[in-house]
Amino acid sequence: MDELNEFELKKAHIVPRLTNKTFRFDRRYQDGYYAANYFLKTRKIVAESDLKDCIVEEQFFQRKDDVMLCGIDEVIALLFEFASHPQDLKVYALNDGDMISNGEPVLKIYGRYTDFGFLESAIDGILTRRTAVATNSYRVVKAANGKKILNMGDRQDDPLNQPGDGYASYVGGIRAFSTDANGEWIGLKGKGTMPHALIEMCNGDIVKACELYHKTFPNEKVTALVDYHNDVCTDALKAARALGDVLGAVRVDTSKALIDHCFDHVDTSSFDPHGVCVEQIVALRKALDSEGFSKVQIVVSSGFTAEKIAEFEKRHAPVDVYGVGTSLLQINVGFTGDLVRVNGKEEAKEGRHDVPSDRLKEVRYIPQ
Repeated sequence: MDELNEFELKKAHIVPRLTNKTFRFDRRYQDGYYAANYFLKTRKIVAESDLKDCIVEEQFFQRKDDVMLCGIDEVIALLFEFASHPQDLKVYALNDGDMISNGEPVLKIYGRYTDFGFLESAIDGILTRRTAVATNSYRVVKAANGKKILNMGDRQDDPLNQPGDGYASYVGGIRAFSTDANGEWIGLKGKGTMPHALIEMCNGDIVKACELYHKTFPNEKVTALVDYHNDVCTDALKAARALGDVLGAVRVDTSKALIDHCFDHVDTSSFDPHGVCVEQIVALRKALDSEGFSKVQIVVSSGFTAEKIAEFEKRHAPVDVYGVGTSLLQINVGFTGDLVRVNGKEEAKEGRHDVPSDRLKEVRYIPQ
């Protein structure tokens, strides 16, 4: 592993956990702005009745196996900042990055319901999104066999989600992001070179686009986007011949609706030639190597999932970097919170019960 950055050092020592100084919560959590209305009504009912001093245990879990937990630090920071009397709560939790199973409790909170119950929907939502993104990222990283992954999910969702998504993606093992917002919580800057728009403004001249990029950013290697004319071998060689050692990589982003011109005179009956496919990347690698450009790396993007990456790796596709976007942000897990004890006595709806866990560790309240 490379030298740990400040974020990784914090995580390695784990105590204190990341705090509200990292997460910068909207103050309206305090007023229940993000709470389901029935939690607010329940808080009022309990506060104005003989139930006001009820001590409950609430347990949070999800229903899938081989899931990477994320959002725990954020939830604990939220709880300690907005619960009415956080010093009175007892909190037991797993850690961000832990692998969890179906039905396993990841968080237990003990205290007066009126102090924290209204935060249930926010806790569920944070755990759900962060865990989904972390799990998707973990599976993509695992499929890539050590090759670099670039998180390109910036255009797939509300931009305000980028800091949290970037953090979750980092927990899942991804270390490169397309925006500064993605790296906000972890102290990383966005990376990238050129979009199709730059080539378009150069009237389709890939070489001019690359030369302008290098003139503006002379200390950076150029990654040429070579699918603009749907002829990646031809454009990659044009860029390589013109730039020489300045060209660090070429990126292929062919639409699934298109078939690259490298197949114009090739029998494609034995494979699907649409979009970015293994055969296209093999042809591109061969073309670059044939003219001595073996050091130029190949970056692929457009519709990549853990499954597609695994297939590329199984077939030994000569890819150096995978750009992944949409599949990282799919919500495929869901958390729920249940009261399972009231005043020390087991009490839960049918089918739910207090699940013992020796993995949960107590989290101490530290005033901010």
